[in-house]
Amino acid sequence: MDDPVSEYTARLLQQEKEIKLLSAEIERLKDPQSLDFSSTGLDELREENIRLKYRLNILKKSLQEERSSNSKSMTNINQRLQEIFGDAISVAYPDLEDPPLAVTPNQQAKFGDYQCNSAMAMAQMMKSKGQKVNPREIAEKIVQNIPDNELIEKTDIAGPGFINVHLKKTFVSKLLTNMLMNGVQPPTLDKKKRVIVDFSSPNIAKEMHVGHLRSTIIGDSMCRLFEFLGHDVLRLNHVGDWGTQFGIISPPISDLQAFYKESKKRFDDDEEFKKRAYQCVVRLQSKEPDFIKAWNLICDVSRKEFQRVYDCLGIQIIERGESYYQDRMTAVVKEFEEKGLVELDEGRKIVFTPGQSIPLTVVKSDGGYTYDTSDLAALRQRLFEEKADIIIYVTDSGQAMHFHVVFAAAQHIGWYDPKVTRVEHAGFGVVLGEDKLMDLLEEGLKRSMDKLKEKERDKVLTPEELALAQHAVAFGCIKYADLCHNRINDYVFSFDKMLDDRGNTAAYLLYAFTRIRSIARLANIQEAALRKAAETCEIVLEHEKEWKLGKCILRFPEILQKILDDLLLHTLCDYLYELATTFTEFYDSCYCVEKDRQTGEVVKVNMWRMLLCEATAAVMAKGFDILGLKPVQRM
Repeated sequence: MDDPVSEYTARLLQQEKEIKLLSAEIERLKDPQSLDFSSTGLDELREENIRLKYRLNILKKSLQEERSSNSKSMTNINQRLQEIFGDAISVAYPDLEDPPLAVTPNQQAKFGDYQCNSAMAMAQMMKSKGQKVNPREIAEKIVQNIPDNELIEKTDIAGPGFINVHLKKTFVSKLLTNMLMNGVQPPTLDKKKRVIVDFSSPNIAKEMHVGHLRSTIIGDSMCRLFEFLGHDVLRLNHVGDWGTQFGIISPPISDLQAFYKESKKRFDDDEEFKKRAYQCVVRLQSKEPDFIKAWNLICDVSRKEFQRVYDCLGIQIIERGESYYQDRMTAVVKEFEEKGLVELDEGRKIVFTPGQSIPLTVVKSDGGYTYDTSDLAALRQRLFEEKADIIIYVTDSGQAMHFHVVFAAAQHIGWYDPKVTRVEHAGFGVVLGEDKLMDLLEEGLKRSMDKLKEKERDKVLTPEELALAQHAVAFGCIKYADLCHNRINDYVFSFDKMLDDRGNTAAYLLYAFTRIRSIARLANIQEAALRKAAETCEIVLEHEKEWKLGKCILRFPEILQKILDDLLLHTLCDYLYELATTFTEFYDSCYCVEKDRQTGEVVKVNMWRMLLCEATAAVMAKGFDILGLKPVQRM
């Protein structure tokens, strides 16, 4: 008997070969030298072009369906619909270049499950070219050219040209079964990328504050997302370990923070002290042995303090401070000088980039380097030595202009092409209301225990379970309170709000998750039995709340894709909250476990609904993991 895997691979290769041949033929028909410009010839060519495009779309659809049926990955429904509508538009309007493609989930179920809103934008596009077409007519033509597919049950056109899409229940049921059997898997990667996320980045000899907390939480979550998607992620802590603070202080010091504050006051008030401090920095940068020894002692004290925070929050990060790039800074300055991009300005060496009003200072008048120099050296190292495809800087929004100019200079000198390499500053607003970081984390632990005791959880949980719940709630709430806000905005830190178990909070979601997990225990169904049931039990989606929940579960891949595009993690928080509330609606309306009212014994288990419970919990657990939350089985 032939090997089915080999047969499948051969089919895919043959289809891909046909697609390439058809695509080449379509491109040939675009070449003016190959065309017959007689009226008859043009009509024939147009018809041939349409036939070829139609054949190409059929092959693409066949290839996609082959891949999806043999893939363990979760299907991105929105993406599949965009492909279908993109193909329909290209067949309906072959002469329209780069037509707009807009497919979104429908907020109101009565209008269908998804909606394509391309017709109105296409009408505007055509109007600008002198073609007046009614958007509704465009929508009708698009619908007429939708190829047969396994997703769409039917479409209808509403208003001025909205195309409402109704999904097939069998298709949604099949996707849910696939997810239950294979777990919550990431989409198939076209290419594994090298991703560097620069986050946390406190300053040695200074106390970590809530601004560093935001960077740490947001950066860690971004890393978790890229890691889940299968990329090669390097988590970097670009600590400030080579600045003026080392000229201000000297060891041995037991309380580094207090000593730094006193020294900083003297630095601000005493010009002679300030001059000596700057001289010390230059001697450190010159690597004089005594200064290097003192510097190492100061760094070690700070590292221990930082690690306390990282241990509390479960953060994995590699320290690579400004000092790491020290030797590379000289080479960077030389490279800019050799390209004729450096100007002298009152003893300083500066770089002006075309289109930028602010220059970068690469060498100070005393011969020392600056943040500009170290950030250029770091970016160059990451591009050429690490060979990064994506570099994300997670710092406060106040540094946006600095990074904008650094990136512009790197592009100007030819280090990278933004169309090929993604280099981005993910800025965030400030946190209002709190400052001391370790005090804040310890207060979180105290308050979460108070909350658990208030709910009398200490009476039903073992001491070990209570401690796990305390840490899950405390640190989960602090992380979630940060991530659930749009990172661009400022937000007010409030323990009362974040520990509230009502509304869009970690406390609510963690409690909701443990309740969902408890349903299977209530029905005495083991995890192995649920997995077995997924193989044979069809997930029925007849009740409107079953249907709503099933669709909501399957939106997870498109939510992740959106975050990958804009790096706004509050979208995932909003989705998890929507999933939890949608589940509550389902559970209130649809019996999963039916009991005898008098004896309390389980008399019936609706297994397809238990599978919906399991699918909800699986997606929530993966969402928590990306956000850095640790759920517990009992709370």
